[in-house]
Amino acid sequence: MAIAKQYLKTKPVCKVTFTVPAKEAKKVAVVGDFNNWSPKTSALKKLKNGTFKGTIELPKENSYEFKYLVDGEYINEAEADRYQWNEFAGSENAVIEL
Repeated sequence: MAIAKQYLKTKPVCKVTFTVPAKEAKKVAVVGDFNNWSPKTSALKKLKNGTFKGTIELPKENSYEFKYLVDGEYINEAEADRYQWNEFAGSENAVIEL
């Protein structure tokens, strides 16, 4: 798994590219604070090599809790900026700092 950040000079946003190697998976989405935890708005596209990838523009100078939803199972990003305990989920969520 990986996260790539590209800060734009012309807009106060950061393009965040999420990459998830999941050859056996049928569906992968990134869900979090930025999309009300909805997998419908953030499905990642499966590439020929079996990796899922997608880019989302997020406002800079914020932090966001998120997880990957891989075939219905929540998975944290190993390369997250940090982790945050979430009482509602009863587990830690990955956090990205922009």
